[in-house]
Amino acid sequence: MMATAYIYDALRSPRGRGKSDGALHSVTPIDLLTQTFTAVKERNHLLEDCLDDVITGCVTGVGEQGGNMGRFAALKAGLGQSVPGVHINRFCASGLVAVNYAACRIIADMADLIIAAGVESMSRVPMGYDGAAAFSDPAVAGPLGFVPQGISADLIATKYGFTREQCDALAVESQKRAKAAWDAGYFEKSIVPIKDPLNLTLLDHDEHMRPDVTLDSLSALKPSFVEMGALGFDSVALQKYPDLEFINHIHHPGNASGIVDGAAALLIGNRESGDKLGLTPRARITSFADHGSEPTIMLTGPAEAAKKALARANMTKNDIDVWEVNEAFSSVVLRFLQEMDMDASQVNVNGGAIAMGHPLGATGAIILGTALDEMERCGASTALATLCVAGGMATATIIERV
Repeated sequence: MMATAYIYDALRSPRGRGKSDGALHSVTPIDLLTQTFTAVKERNHLLEDCLDDVITGCVTGVGEQGGNMGRFAALKAGLGQSVPGVHINRFCASGLVAVNYAACRIIADMADLIIAAGVESMSRVPMGYDGAAAFSDPAVAGPLGFVPQGISADLIATKYGFTREQCDALAVESQKRAKAAWDAGYFEKSIVPIKDPLNLTLLDHDEHMRPDVTLDSLSALKPSFVEMGALGFDSVALQKYPDLEFINHIHHPGNASGIVDGAAALLIGNRESGDKLGLTPRARITSFADHGSEPTIMLTGPAEAAKKALARANMTKNDIDVWEVNEAFSSVVLRFLQEMDMDASQVNVNGGAIAMGHPLGATGAIILGTALDEMERCGASTALATLCVAGGMATATIIERV
C-alpha cells in the first residue's frame, strides 16, 4: 500500500523588488534559503538529521545561485550533516516540481521527511544570465521557433482575442486583491521576515505591490515587446501561426509578473515521521501532473496540466475550492479561464504575481503555500496550483486539507 504525502508546513520570504535598490538585494540566495529553512526548523522543532533530503528549485543556477544551494543552506541552517540536497530546474514551476518530487519519494516509501523549496534572487542573478542554448544559440532556437516569453504572451492575446483593456483589468484586480489580503493579515502565518547580519529586519512584506494603479494609469504604459517583435520574433511566431496577420502587443510591466527576490519551503512527510515529531498534517498531496505544449506560444499549458492532475485524482474542476494560477502575464490567466470555462472571481483570490512578483524558482512553492493558507482560512477542502513554464510546459498540483 502506498504511503500518503502530507504537507506539515509552508513558509516563504516576502518578495523584494528585483533591482539593486530592492530591500533584499544585499541578501545572497543561499542566505534567503537559510533563513527560510531556519524558520521551518524552529517552527516545527525539527531535530538535527531528521530529514531525508532537501529538494530546491532554482531557474538561473549559475554564480551564487549555482552549486546545489539547498545542500549548503541546509548545513547553514543546522539541519544536519547527514541531510543531502539536490537542485532541480523546470523553469517557473521549479518550486512546485520540488514539492511533487518530494511527494513521489514519500509515496514510494523511499523517504520519510523532506523539505521542498525554491529560491530566486533576480536582483543579483538576472533572468537569462546562464546563457541557455535554447534561448541564445540560433542553431537550437531557430528550429524550435523560440521567441521571448513576452512575444508568446502577446501571441496568446492575439490568437485568443484578449484585449489590452481585459489584460489591464486583470492586473488592477490582482493589485486590489493582494492589498486586501495583506491588510487583512492573510499572509502573516507564512511570512519569514528576512534580516541582515545584525538581526535587523530588511523586509517583512511583499515590496512589489502597487495598489494605487488604475486602468487609466496602466493605459499610459507603453507595450514592452513591440521593438523586440520588430527584430524578427514576430515573424518567427507568425510562421508558426499563419492564420494571424500580426501580433497585437499589449503586455507591459503593469500587466505582467514582477521581477523579485524570494524563497519558499514546504515540509513534506509521511504520517509516521510527523507523529514522531509531534506534527499535525495540514494537507495531503493528492495529485500532480506536468504537460508539454507548443514551444513558440509557450505559455498555454496550465489548463492541460490541471486537467491531467484532475483526471489522475478522479476529480473535476467543480471539486476544487481554491485555485492558484501563476500570473506570468495577464493573457496566461485569461487563456486558462477561457479553456477551463471559469470566471476570474474563482482564481487568485488574494492576488498574484502581477501584484506581488514572480521569483522564478520559488513561485510554485509560494502559490501552493498560499492555496493551503486560503483553504484553512475559508474552511475549504481542496486546492489546485498551476504555472506555465518556459519552453512550452506546465505543472499542476492538487492538495486536500486534512
